[in-house]
Amino acid sequence: MLNNLGVACKHRFDNTGDPADLAEAIAAQKRSVALTPEGHVDFSFRARNLGKFLHVRFISGGDTKDLEESIEVYRLGATCDIGSPWERLLGAVKWAQLLRQYHPQSPEILLAFDVAVHLGALKAGLEHTVQGRYSQLETVSGLATEAAAAAFELDRTDKALEWLEQGRCLVWSQLNNLRTPLDELRIHNGELAQRVSDLSQLLERAGSSRVSSYSGMSLSEKLDVEDGAHAHLKLAKEWDDLLKTVRAIPNFESFLKPPSISTILHHIPDEGHIVIINVDSRRCDAIALRAGLEPLHIRLPDFTFDKGKRYQGVLGYRLRHEGLRARGGEVTRPTEGDVPERSFRRARPGHSSDDTLQYVLRCLWVEVVKPILTALGVMEVNRQSHPRLPRIWWCPTGALSFLPIHAAGVYDRVKSEGTLDYVVSSYIPNVAALTDRVKNSHPIDSIVAGLFLTSQPDAPNANSIPGTTQEVRGIHSRAIQAGTRALKVEGSALSVDSCLKHMEEFSSVHFACHAHQNAADPLQSSFLLHMGSLDLATIIRSNLKKADLAFLSACQTSTGEEKLSDEAVHLAAGMLAAGYRRVVATMWSIGDDHAQRVACDFYEYIWKHGEGASDGGFDGSKSAYALHHATQQLRLCLDTSDSSLFTWVPFVHFGY
Repeated sequence: MLNNLGVACKHRFDNTGDPADLAEAIAAQKRSVALTPEGHVDFSFRARNLGKFLHVRFISGGDTKDLEESIEVYRLGATCDIGSPWERLLGAVKWAQLLRQYHPQSPEILLAFDVAVHLGALKAGLEHTVQGRYSQLETVSGLATEAAAAAFELDRTDKALEWLEQGRCLVWSQLNNLRTPLDELRIHNGELAQRVSDLSQLLERAGSSRVSSYSGMSLSEKLDVEDGAHAHLKLAKEWDDLLKTVRAIPNFESFLKPPSISTILHHIPDEGHIVIINVDSRRCDAIALRAGLEPLHIRLPDFTFDKGKRYQGVLGYRLRHEGLRARGGEVTRPTEGDVPERSFRRARPGHSSDDTLQYVLRCLWVEVVKPILTALGVMEVNRQSHPRLPRIWWCPTGALSFLPIHAAGVYDRVKSEGTLDYVVSSYIPNVAALTDRVKNSHPIDSIVAGLFLTSQPDAPNANSIPGTTQEVRGIHSRAIQAGTRALKVEGSALSVDSCLKHMEEFSSVHFACHAHQNAADPLQSSFLLHMGSLDLATIIRSNLKKADLAFLSACQTSTGEEKLSDEAVHLAAGMLAAGYRRVVATMWSIGDDHAQRVACDFYEYIWKHGEGASDGGFDGSKSAYALHHATQQLRLCLDTSDSSLFTWVPFVHFGY
């Protein structure tokens, strides 16, 4: 009742502006918090209300005592062991944000964001375990990048890396390596795993069953509510004991714990760099990782959050203007009012424009990529003595997740310089997606080594893409000539079940088809076949532990969801989670002719420089270099106009 009275008085203050109403709200809420027993399920909720009211009074009155008390109350609510993870998360976020805003050098910021990021990951994990979905990811999205920016301000690159790894890509981290830690435990001890699942569900339900009002309740009903609070306390104690039991089992010491820096750095590839780029509203930074070296912090002072959104808007508008939204699809022109910040204008010959792909690529090069490559020293390497370009794995956040970093550069008739001149680029959703592949690296099983190809030119309810047939037949014919074990199944001859069977029988696959991305439920993203849709959920349930390379010759297979920019909710990341070590995908629509050319040049490079073809196998370990070669071949045949750039830039490589 006191809590409800406080909320009502706060609403009255919002309408009247009378400080007495706010004072009454705070007084009632303080009594509510004081009367809440230790370990009560509603403590974090009531403390968060009090913290909110105190902060409002600080803003309106300027009394720093209100600010400090608000921060302390948020801290108490966030760090209590009982209550809904969601309520504790909201309190932790406010605790961290207020400290960063008003006490930017306080070491307590690290603790606050530590709690917030951990609760965000825990909340997403519990929600997936219990419900199999992620309804609140949009709220959590961006928390890890904000935390990392705060860590950079305190010169704690290690914490920035830890939080970026722990708090991003929550969808796919639940699926990577036997999909969830719970699956690994289930293989070891099914009964114990079931107990973890059941108890997490009980905790989630108990934490979400907060009573908003006791008004009208009988004495017996009120006692039932309090009994429920005590039961929640008992469940929390049982949960702690259960985690101790699981972590006492060999190889399960880190069960449901965030990854440590040592774990992250232990399996960095020997050759090349991993570069994580953090985009925050206050600052932008990069972390470069290389085997055997400490993480390198690189400031990006010339790039900003707003610039990233601007470039993303320009690219999106240009893609709609060009109709680049489906392979072989109809041109979709922008409608009236569908314009970026500044309306589109076609660049005149000899004049620059800030509404072109050329402009976006130039800015990415000057403000992001060139400073990073300079700091890494790769631009100073003598290419005559070291002709082989080094590899780099890009792990972007925010708006950069939708921008072609791999193709950043200056492209004009006088001089061209860009990323492709200095490194061979790949993308990763997070560092674990790569280090797990390095840790579990193994030779391709000779039983499954080979290439399965399918073309699906006339899937129901989709535009015809006849070029896929010629593409697959040409690659298959060349594979047979090279001595590669290969199978081609076209159109209606391929059912969903037979497709899965062939994917299990061949280490590498080539899909030339339409694809559908489902941002609301990423596991329902699918490839469109003549005889049905093959979704990611079905692929992930298959036995693909021996999978190597997936070439997705379809459109927008690496396009993410803007509201979940740090979740990598696209087919390319999904295929990595399903077990493939490397994936070739596209950022936007590709034309039939150009898709065929890139694919053929790609495989030609594999057969020329790869291993295993002589004995019927197929090795995709050179796939990043093969795609680099294939896109360069196409690029060199074209001019530097926007229309030419749109043909080769969309091809991207993911994974190891």
